[in-house]
Amino acid sequence: MPARDTGSDHLIPVQHLRPGDHAFVGYGDDEVRWEVVAAFVRLGLARGEKVLVLPCPEVPGDEVLARIDFPSRSTVSARERGQLVVSSMREVISPDTEFTAARQMARLREETDRATDEGYVGLRAFIDMGWVAALGADVEVMMRRETSAHALFAGRPYTEICAYDRRRFDRSVVTGMERAHPRTLLERLGSLRTARDPDGALCFIGEADVANQDAFTRSLKIALAHTAPARRLTVDLTRLHFLSVGCAVGLLTLAHQAVGHDLVEVRCDHGQRRMLRRLGGGTVPLLVLTEVVRPW
Repeated sequence: MPARDTGSDHLIPVQHLRPGDHAFVGYGDDEVRWEVVAAFVRLGLARGEKVLVLPCPEVPGDEVLARIDFPSRSTVSARERGQLVVSSMREVISPDTEFTAARQMARLREETDRATDEGYVGLRAFIDMGWVAALGADVEVMMRRETSAHALFAGRPYTEICAYDRRRFDRSVVTGMERAHPRTLLERLGSLRTARDPDGALCFIGEADVANQDAFTRSLKIALAHTAPARRLTVDLTRLHFLSVGCAVGLLTLAHQAVGHDLVEVRCDHGQRRMLRRLGGGTVPLLVLTEVVRPW
């Protein structure tokens, strides 16, 4: 029987965001920051959501639009029909001139309701926190908003990314905000990270593609060595946005060679399980494929 996702994942790729998610992303490079923005915008448009982008106030509007559109002008029609809106925090809280959490959250609730009334499945917002300095807002007030905004998300079709430039904020603020958000995003598209789940499972996050195949295989070999005394390894693939055939074959090969183990369990989504079985996963004696059903 398929296992059900508990929704406890903290670090995820941007492609795994779903309605109700409140996510943190940090950046320290002016080029890198646009990767998550562009992916977030395009995914929202494809899913029939309304998309609100509040970029860093210091970035010229023409550059924002060029970055979102790169490498084509595919978002022009979305802007023309009002599905994609590039705005600012100053406009969000207007006619107020001083930021208050209550005003901001009230407006975002209104915008979410307006989006669904207009026929969209929900609203997603990308908010670059550069607005804090631009409006002369108190950082402590901003932090309290970030940690008490649950009503914006619970049971509502609203998704938000808060982007923090590590060069603008004290390290303690960035660290605190990363911990406070229910979700943290990989900063770069195409990257691969590993983590240990509370139950000891080796979790892969991001892209297990050709560029990351060596790192993927190395992490599996290390995990097999560490779990030899327990004779059991659990691998979680469900936070991968992409799993290449090469990485999948490498996983099956190592599982087949894990003679010192009694069990290698692989938690995977439906597509990953189908790929692994087609590649011969059903013939590996120690391997158990556990399909995880996500709630979207």
